[in-house]
Amino acid sequence: MILGTEWVIDAVGCNPAILTDLKRMRAVFDRVISDLDLHVQGEVVWHQFSLPDGVSGLALLSESHLACHTYPEFRAATFNLYCCRNRDSWPWETMLKEMLGATGVTIRVIDRLIQEDGPIMEKLVGRSASK
Repeated sequence: MILGTEWVIDAVGCNPAILTDLKRMRAVFDRVISDLDLHVQGEVVWHQFSLPDGVSGLALLSESHLACHTYPEFRAATFNLYCCRNRDSWPWETMLKEMLGATGVTIRVIDRLIQEDGPIMEKLVGRSASK
């Protein structure tokens, strides 16, 4: 049984000035959240490190979480989105090239699973799947 999907994204060759710009990084989060119809719980938490270091952001979602960390010294940004319900993917490569000036984007998609016959399944369905 699939409990959700996790996207792990690495963007390289990014514009370092954008990676230290909290307003522009917030715009990326806002776009992901809006385009995927995600639901933020509370406030998105951001931390801007002392320049020339980057920023980190974390959004607690009804669907799970969205996080990012930027590394301007390496011209890189990392993102992690976990959703506990099935949904289409966001066009990470196209959007991060457009919004961050990335020259390369790697996307790993992980389906989060539970065993068909195990303690979590027993709690979910009230019995072992093999019974």
